[in-house]
Amino acid sequence: MKKMKVRKAVFPAAGLGTRFLPATKAQPKEMLPLVDKPIIQYGVEEAMASGCDQILIITGRGKQAIEDHFDVSYELERMLEDRKKLDLLKIVRSISDMIHVAYVRQKEALGLGHAVLMAREMVGNEPFAVLLADDVIDAKVPCLQQMVEVFDQKQCSVLATQVIEGKMISSYGVLDVKPVDSPFGDRLFEIKNMVEKPRPEDAPSNLAIIGRYILTPAIFDCLANTPTGAGGELQLTDGMRLLLQKEKMYAYVYEGRRHDTGDKLGFLKATVEFALKREDLGDPFREYLKGLQL
Repeated sequence: MKKMKVRKAVFPAAGLGTRFLPATKAQPKEMLPLVDKPIIQYGVEEAMASGCDQILIITGRGKQAIEDHFDVSYELERMLEDRKKLDLLKIVRSISDMIHVAYVRQKEALGLGHAVLMAREMVGNEPFAVLLADDVIDAKVPCLQQMVEVFDQKQCSVLATQVIEGKMISSYGVLDVKPVDSPFGDRLFEIKNMVEKPRPEDAPSNLAIIGRYILTPAIFDCLANTPTGAGGELQLTDGMRLLLQKEKMYAYVYEGRRHDTGDKLGFLKATVEFALKREDLGDPFREYLKGLQL
């Protein structure tokens, strides 16, 4: 049997970003910059570095800026060329040359499961990655690449997971798992069940689902047959629970540092940490921070 390869990456980006109002009143939250690069670009670069050559962004009303960002900007390129700003020209061109990006409109934000289901026609009958742009993961080996290595071996769905201690666990989908023997050491688990946002005392483990998934195409039928939950939303967790009855699924504790940029404090922390890592900004910014009377 031919081995399945992960070549397509889906980015659900139709949410309203209400936590960042008024900044997100007229621009998508996915376009808020971490230092000088929009949040979603970190995710797209991660997907590309992990071997995905087709990017599918699920957008909604008011998300035009995302499409414009990954498109060619002739006027800007000509101006930079005329002014001999070739280093900036290279940066701008590298974004539009990046990759094949396609867009599907999700007319109503009806949940993450619904957004993934919108990708069905474009993805077809092959495995695919789902990346939630809010989770920016800083890692030596891209988080998705680590997961692709697991998928290449197991040929089953793989979810990224992270240990979350204490009360915060109730903000996540939580996994019930059993350990497996594998070359991935104690980082890989087989999933037995998953619970969406349990009370801390009811959580089956301290392993939370993080915004990176590799899913087999069987997930589409599962989502199509999943009843909608509260507010008419179709939850991805419910669809994955159905998938779990049909085939094995694995959880992988990735190596890297996750920043939740969907949260104001997380966004600020990420901005500071990414700025400090920059060759051009790190030293002067560090000096500035030291000088603050905190």
